[in-house]
Amino acid sequence: MIVVTGATGNIGRPLTRALAEAGEQVTAVSRHSAEVPEGVRHVVADLAAPGGLGPVLEGAKALFLLLSGDLHAPGSGPEALIREAAAAGVRRVVLLSTQGVVTRPYGPTRVAMRALEDALQESVPEWAVLRPGGFASNALWWAESVRTDRVVAAPFGDVGVPIVDPADIAEVAAACLLEDRHVGGVYELTGPEVITPRGQTAALAAALGTPVGFHELTREEARAAMARTLPVELADDTLDILGSPSPAELRVSPDVERVLGRAPRPFADWVARNVAAFR
Repeated sequence: MIVVTGATGNIGRPLTRALAEAGEQVTAVSRHSAEVPEGVRHVVADLAAPGGLGPVLEGAKALFLLLSGDLHAPGSGPEALIREAAAAGVRRVVLLSTQGVVTRPYGPTRVAMRALEDALQESVPEWAVLRPGGFASNALWWAESVRTDRVVAAPFGDVGVPIVDPADIAEVAAACLLEDRHVGGVYELTGPEVITPRGQTAALAAALGTPVGFHELTREEARAAMARTLPVELADDTLDILGSPSPAELRVSPDVERVLGRAPRPFADWVARNVAAFR
């Protein structure tokens, strides 16, 4: 049995489906009740609560660990989740980490995530670490303004990074959970090209078949909006990358293709699958 945390999100949902289609017994874990594929067991659990994952892991051979925003916060102690998995006899854990543990290792959230990576490698016999950059699905932050005003409001309009499609992350995660050749692997996951917010806006307009304007936010305006749903430290770290990406953060990684045998999906593919959210 494979346990998938964050199972109703942009990564967990396609990962759960892929594992079920591969014939695996899957337990999907989320904070709230939700529909899951036929044959998948769904469990509502709060990973931030002490022992919140332990009861779910009985009989599990593998775990996909995705931390919610509060578990990214400094001082949250998510290493306890790794210890719970090890104590339950889980042999393989695939951790969703972040590219920033290498490119910006001294930010508070990056230090905490690197400590979690280290705890993982010390605690379970089989592991893999996924380090994605920015997600294509972050464009959903713009969905309401595109629907109502046909405008994207974002900071740093002409600064781009190679954002990755969550569906590609899910496919890589499935491969790491199912294939022994990925044990001990650390994979940096990006899209196939650098794309700016203005470029993303153009892709949205093309998919919608109607003009979409672009309004550039100040960093302060963007920080205030992001802090409604993210820890302030994580919002600041994200804005640091979006505003001034390093050469390492601009690099297109070969790892998606290395694992899946195909190039990563471009942003336009993500838009085509999700255009209904912007109509």
